[in-house]
Amino acid sequence: MATAAPSAASRIAVVTGASSGIGAATARQLAAAGYRVVLTARRKDRIEALAEEITAAGHQATAYQLDVTDRAAVDEFASAFKTVGVLVNNAGGALGADPVATGDPADWRTMYETNVIGTLNLTQALLPKLDASGDGTVVVVSSTAGHGTYEGGAGYVAAKHGAHVLAETLRLEIVGRPVRVIEIAPGMVRTDEFALTRFGGDQKKAEKVYEGVAEPLTAEDVADTITWAVTRPSHVNVDLLVLRPRAQASNTKVHREV
Repeated sequence: MATAAPSAASRIAVVTGASSGIGAATARQLAAAGYRVVLTARRKDRIEALAEEITAAGHQATAYQLDVTDRAAVDEFASAFKTVGVLVNNAGGALGADPVATGDPADWRTMYETNVIGTLNLTQALLPKLDASGDGTVVVVSSTAGHGTYEGGAGYVAAKHGAHVLAETLRLEIVGRPVRVIEIAPGMVRTDEFALTRFGGDQKKAEKVYEGVAEPLTAEDVADTITWAVTRPSHVNVDLLVLRPRAQASNTKVHREV
């Protein structure tokens, strides 16, 4: 299905967590759809290289080093814009898979700060700019973890449930204003870093997550979904879109070929 070209007023798209995985793939696809993408992440070298790649492909991209949990830095970043058309809150991630009884509170705190407070910071700072565009869109990349728990996942589930509730509540609070709120909730996505980060760099544990699963989702699959939702006509709001690989029926039911 053809996508709608972004209007001049809504041409800037800010993508957080754009240094790898879903964020990087989303930046590429939004740029190809006609947006001027602003790539944010803590790893400056990664986003600068991606901005160069996107520019070399004939599109528009700018890199801006940013920690979404640093509110002062976020406010300074937001002050550079008069209007913004799209905000993709993608920065997040999981740490650990311990049960509640032995989970590390520091990991829980870090996940909440990144997945929820980071999303809150960017959304609050850029909401006036999205309003000013006359046609704004806030995307929250949550997870199926935010919609159903599983053993060993409570810290991540709690954080992603917070992101889900943030999106749901914001949509109620700003109804009537020219800003849509879209939540994209991916299930099992195989990227280079997600599981590896979760298990502290343990390659064997990371690979076991996807063991026997013929085709997990890719970052490009999720980016394609985000871009599709963002480029619907302005009056169409995709409140919540859950996507999983065919092999995954739920967070705890996965078909594995052995």
